[in-house]
Amino acid sequence: MTVIKSPQELAIMRQAGKIVARTLQKLAEEVKPGIKTRHLDSVAVSELKKYGAKASFKGYRGFPASVCVSVNDEIVHGIPGDRELNDGDIVSLDFGAIVNGFHGDGALTVGVGKISPKAHELKELTQEALMVGIKEARNGARLGDVSAAIQDYVETRGFSVIREYSGHGIGRDLHEDPLVPNFGIAGEGPILRKGMTMAIEPMVTVGDWRTRVADNKWTVVTADGSLSAHFEHTIAIGDDEAEILTLI
Repeated sequence: MTVIKSPQELAIMRQAGKIVARTLQKLAEEVKPGIKTRHLDSVAVSELKKYGAKASFKGYRGFPASVCVSVNDEIVHGIPGDRELNDGDIVSLDFGAIVNGFHGDGALTVGVGKISPKAHELKELTQEALMVGIKEARNGARLGDVSAAIQDYVETRGFSVIREYSGHGIGRDLHEDPLVPNFGIAGEGPILRKGMTMAIEPMVTVGDWRTRVADNKWTVVTADGSLSAHFEHTIAIGDDEAEILTLI
């Protein structure tokens, strides 16, 4: 687990986070009907080069791209390729950057053209759930407070949180302890302390929470084929509320 111990380390984490945020914004602007998902990876590579950063994802455990592009029922780890985006799709973009040995990680879901009311509701609710969870991430709170807040927000509105994948600690490594589930019990789990850095990332579906892995051995999809959305921020625990590092 990375715990930020100096203003210099926090500044580097902020820089990595800004690059993630700006790249995700650029990628979202590129999403439109007719483009192939591999185009988004080429944009991510160009942005990394512009900022002088390295990709967190490419080569990580063999992952072949710099950005994960997950469409419709794909939850996470979608591999960019020849798939064309169509009007009405929703696309989850997950991206990480390394600056001077520290990682930033973020994700968002965007619509392609005109999306259905249900897809729009899913997208908005998932982003709201992320912010609800971040609000609970403060010095002295329990990790379960974050997880329970996300789960309650999602499930009381008739949607499901993915249970087989979670957020994570982040800093010198992309994935560190602790795991940050999107479900749990308030008042349980590790105590959050100032300087801890983590990636909170609700993954939400309109159907059942169960998942399966596609034939490419990477892409995780909903087992029932239902739509899924994904939002993520890297945060640092402060004296009171958390600082969101992946904001522009």
